[in-house]
Amino acid sequence: MQNRSLEVGVGLFLLAGLLALLLLALRVSGLTFGSFGGNEGTYRVYAYFDNSAGISQRARVAMAGVTIGKVVGVELDHQTFSSRIAMDIDKTVNFLPIDSTAAILTAGLLGEKYIGISVGGEEELLADGGTIHDTQSALVLEDLIGKFMLNTVNKDDKKAE
Repeated sequence: MQNRSLEVGVGLFLLAGLLALLLLALRVSGLTFGSFGGNEGTYRVYAYFDNSAGISQRARVAMAGVTIGKVVGVELDHQTFSSRIAMDIDKTVNFLPIDSTAAILTAGLLGEKYIGISVGGEEELLADGGTIHDTQSALVLEDLIGKFMLNTVNKDDKKAE
């Protein structure tokens, strides 16, 4: 009988471990059990960026550090050759002026990319299907390192002459 209770205990322990791993995987990926439904309680807003490196679907949209929505689509606009990002914003945040600013930011030095929205001052508000025109593209670390290296190489070449 003691052997049987030991086996049940080990089985329950393994089941709890698997459940914890599942919850951890969902948390890290940004998915939740309720995220598979429709988009009730949200409205769609678009933004165009010259460079949207690192932004993917399900990336968070934040204002003042608080998550107010998520990215639902990233695609290339064939007319302007820029990336068009579709965001679902929570309907409780229905006060975004049309001159709001969207920027692609990084959480930490090498963390996840997300979209940060800064509120504008206009009286007219963004509606469902509206577009944020004032955007700041992603900062690509490799480009910065390349520019820094080329700058120091060019300065060393000029000193040698």
